[in-house]
Amino acid sequence: MRFILLIIFCSISLSVSAQWYKYNPFKKHERYAQIALLKDHSMKRLPVAGLAKVKITNARIERTPYSLLLMEASVIKTAQHNMRFRVYNTASYNFSDLAQMYLKQNRLSEAKWYLLQSLLISRQQNDNRHTITNLINLAAVKTGYGDYAQAKQDLVEARTLASSLGLTMDVAAVDKQMHYLQDNKNTLKTEIRYAETADADPKTAIK
Repeated sequence: MRFILLIIFCSISLSVSAQWYKYNPFKKHERYAQIALLKDHSMKRLPVAGLAKVKITNARIERTPYSLLLMEASVIKTAQHNMRFRVYNTASYNFSDLAQMYLKQNRLSEAKWYLLQSLLISRQQNDNRHTITNLINLAAVKTGYGDYAQAKQDLVEARTLASSLGLTMDVAAVDKQMHYLQDNKNTLKTEIRYAETADADPKTAIK
């Protein structure tokens, strides 16, 4: 039985392999023409889209005590986050933003504290432009206290730093602030407000 199966398999293999002589690799095969691509002009029939000209107006947010409280809480939370993760340079700007908010409300004690923190960090980070800005704002706070000598000292320091770095625009800003201080020395002192009286009607802010 084994021999019979062997003979059958051999005959099958011989019958298949016996066709090798009919294969011609050099035979030229017939190539059919390429199918033409479908042309679709449906997009050309669509109307041309036009952009409408909309006038964008600036949104004006009223500075109510509630909105100021929300902004204050948001900036404080951001500053705490940056200090926690040691993003000191950004935290310095957060402190100066808080100081500006308090300065506009004549809450000078809080504005001074945050400006001192911002000034300390900006000096450590060698952020000279921010240091100059902090000194100018700190001079404005001390002017509100009536401490003109200390205010002038901060302005002189800011001018010296700006002049040494060749920051002509900052030098001009400091000079303008010094002239303003000299011209209005007797009328710049304002009523100081504290956190306990922050809900009261705000007075005219220091410019």
